[in-house]
Amino acid sequence: MKLIVGLGNPGKEYENTRHNTGFYFLDHYETLKNYTWKEKYHSLYVELTINHEKVIFIKPQTYMNNSGEAVAAFANYYHISTSDILIISDDLALPLGQYRLRSHGSCGGHNGLRSIEQHLHTDTYNRLRIGIASSTIHDTVSYVLGKFSIEEQKILSSLVDTVNQIITDYILLDFNELMNKYNHRK
Repeated sequence: MKLIVGLGNPGKEYENTRHNTGFYFLDHYETLKNYTWKEKYHSLYVELTINHEKVIFIKPQTYMNNSGEAVAAFANYYHISTSDILIISDDLALPLGQYRLRSHGSCGGHNGLRSIEQHLHTDTYNRLRIGIASSTIHDTVSYVLGKFSIEEQKILSSLVDTVNQIITDYILLDFNELMNKYNHRK
């Protein structure tokens, strides 16, 4: 069983903000388009079987700083190993439009990842980091909670097909194979 988590903040005021990049990519994942999100463990979720594998997609509704509560609740209830969890999040250390897959590491100052590490008691879980950085960041909080410009939205939407394929391949491939396949791309 796999757990795929898109990080973000709930509510209209946070729609299309940089910090909601995880929500954005789950909302654009082709396989989920015909499904209705249900509520459980302070999350919106969809449970599917893909290629004979049970896959749960969640968008925590706990606000970013408490994302770990929702992730841990699903992982504990369904007995999902941390090696079967993929977190999709924004990343200020990567330029807008770039992405990187990692199987472990620090939260890098990201409060959603920090919360997940605290609740899972490890920094070893799979993550897909999507770059949101710009050369004009003056106030980090305002920047990540700010909305994408039209030009930035175009760059983000150009990644949708690639991220869709990464998610699909995550279900099918070993994570090391997945990293080898995608991390060298620009």
